[in-house]
Amino acid sequence: MMEPREKLPYYAGLVQQGLETWLPHEKGELRQIFAAARYSALAPGKRLRPALLMEFYALCGGQAEDALPFACGLEMIHNYSLIHDDLPCMDDDDLRRGRPANHKVYGEAAALLAGDALLTRAFEVMLSQSCPRILPVWAMKAASIIAFCAGMEGMIGGQMMDLAFEKNRPQAQQLEEMVRLKTGRLWLAACAAGCALAGEEGDKMQRARHYADRIGLAFQIQDDILDCEGDPEIFGKPIGSDQAKGKTTFVAFYGLEECRRMVQELTDQAVQAVAPLPGSEFLQQLAQELTTRQK
Repeated sequence: MMEPREKLPYYAGLVQQGLETWLPHEKGELRQIFAAARYSALAPGKRLRPALLMEFYALCGGQAEDALPFACGLEMIHNYSLIHDDLPCMDDDDLRRGRPANHKVYGEAAALLAGDALLTRAFEVMLSQSCPRILPVWAMKAASIIAFCAGMEGMIGGQMMDLAFEKNRPQAQQLEEMVRLKTGRLWLAACAAGCALAGEEGDKMQRARHYADRIGLAFQIQDDILDCEGDPEIFGKPIGSDQAKGKTTFVAFYGLEECRRMVQELTDQAVQAVAPLPGSEFLQQLAQELTTRQK
């Protein structure tokens, strides 16, 4: 039996291997687009979302490794969103995870296409890798959840709201809704799709959704805190970049101390959502660690 602390590096290793398989080195005329896609997707990362997808699948009775195509697909979608988010027409960031952003290495056009390539490859991988223990209807349900969460009523819609708020300062409720869409929806995709792959639609699915909602908000508020007082060497980007761009953050609304309290409260609620489920120790531990993370 794997210890909770061993799970995240194990899942991250599986995802890294999967990404290497489904995003291979390419020679010839396609080498540039493959290189640009690999640059972001294979960059060092925590692989939190794919880990949650596999863990919830396992919690619902599946074998975690069977969900790897969906875990890797979700990670590709996450990285496509980061590539596009860094573009000059979006957040205009030069650094991502302590390295030059994709467009600073490959140019804006190639970065745009690399993001598109990761998005389309994600669904190709998720829907072309069959597993006899995952019914096709369950796979389609999981893919549908991920597509919805990444689309206009999810991550993309949240990004559009974020751009609009650069010109018109939002109210606190609007900020929370934007974060739920832009950041929180991919956490929801991870947890809910993991359950869906196992055919779960009942209590575990509802607990997964609540858990995702709580950690999604907590994750972004902690990000806002780190943007004010984090270590740039650890955080991977300049401190104060959101304030410099005129972005409205939770810290701007509530202050640092209240934001720390909110993160702890949301984390406690996430833990309470999954605590009744046997074998949920990893999920509880992960929620707690997100509270104290420095990057």
